[in-house]
Amino acid sequence: MTLGYCLALAFGLFVIGAYGAMTRKNIVGILISIELMLNAANINFVAFAHFHATDSTSGPIFSAFVIAIAACEMAVALAIVVSMFRRHKNLDIDKLRELHG
Repeated sequence: MTLGYCLALAFGLFVIGAYGAMTRKNIVGILISIELMLNAANINFVAFAHFHATDSTSGPIFSAFVIAIAACEMAVALAIVVSMFRRHKNLDIDKLRELHG
């Protein structure tokens, strides 16, 4: 396995996540797509650390920080989603945008 294959995998995951985040109407689907994009960044951290860094532990350490921050972000986002569902009984983005005005 070479760096090019790892970068191609990360690029594919990022594109799938970006497409999902732009096309989904459900908030939970958008959050899952954002997680895919963060996992693509983690693959890049680990791949570059493995193939180019003098200290190969720096990539996994950065990935651990990204995972911890993503877990906190998802906890807050899911709390907001639950609150929105309790108040509006809907998680469709288009219908929630109508409440903005």
